[in-house]
Amino acid sequence: QVRLVESGGGLVQAGGSLRLSCAASESIDSINAMGWYRQGPGNARELVAGIAGAGITNYADSVKGRFSISRDNAKRALYLQMSSLKPEDTAIYYCVADGHWVAGTLVYDYWGQGTQVTVSS
Repeated sequence: QVRLVESGGGLVQAGGSLRLSCAASESIDSINAMGWYRQGPGNARELVAGIAGAGITNYADSVKGRFSISRDNAKRALYLQMSSLKPEDTAIYYCVADGHWVAGTLVYDYWGQGTQVTVSS
């Protein structure tokens, strides 16, 4: 059982930047897919960014060019660098790990408790 703990959320003005971190309780060397989800007020949860063990990344269209996901297996950490933030980026951001496909849907076994990001206009 891998425990994930996010940090780095907070209040930022539009156009600003934040870096989210996710610390895993054990080695992530054998974990292929990791990522960040978010859920804004009144919105469904959405996958913001994903990264595979080989470093292949993918992003939601809404954050392409503004967000960057990375991982450091030696530190057992996952990161999300967010720039040019917009009010619509306001959400709770969740770190996820150990993704696998179930009936055509990517499902993650492990979730953090979430960290709040609020972007003011």
